Amino acid sequence: MTPSGRQAGGRTSKGQARGVIVLAGEDQNDCQILATLIRAHRPDLSETAKLVRINDPVRLRRKSGAELAAAVKTLAGKARAKALRERADLLGFVVHEDLDGYVDAGYDRIRKALADELARQCPGFHTALALAAWESESWLLLLPDVFPHVRPRWKVPAKLLDKETGRIRDAKEELKRGLGEPVFRESDGPSVAREALKHRLIPSPRGSNRSYADFVGELSGWS
Repeated sequence: MTPSGRQAGGRTSKGQARGVIVLAGEDQNDCQILATLIRAHRPDLSETAKLVRINDPVRLRRKSGAELAAAVKTLAGKARAKALRERADLLGFVVHEDLDGYVDAGYDRIRKALADELARQCPGFHTALALAAWESESWLLLLPDVFPHVRPRWKVPAKLLDKETGRIRDAKEELKRGLGEPVFRESDGPSVAREALKHRLIPSPRGSNRSYADFVGELSGWS
């Protein structure tokens, strides 16, 4: 048993969560990847807080103005409601969306608009934006050494190694074509992330991806 009679996983001995970090993403796979990255980069938080998900798919990147404000307000409200249901303090809210585009001036503009709106609508708790360029699989390409741990025959092609992976178009398709058999599926992403954590390959990326660095930077700033 952990100190003060508290159990691991962010709960007291009576089963009540001390704090929660709420995740919102395009789907369950993305949220599972996010959860693993949070555990890797902020073990101090993930050891004392429960990571929970809201089911609403995130569709923010094409919105602006009042439409963006309304969408973020809805998500933030559901994050607060999730914390209430867990009877826990809302420590942080992490939002994922695939950019489906490169790290460029367009990325900078979209990220600033979304991150600013999240911060404005979420006073009193931390926020982090995982605006993945090109997509979540581009972040997984930063961890090429993990793939054989998931499937022994998988190997990331040399042309994809040590790159700025935010400049690789449609990394998911590149993985499907290049890894070998069995063909990579989107549902394999969480297993890749979990194995990377297990084998201590996070946070030691090969190559770079500024969208990943921006996300990790926000997490690092949580006090």
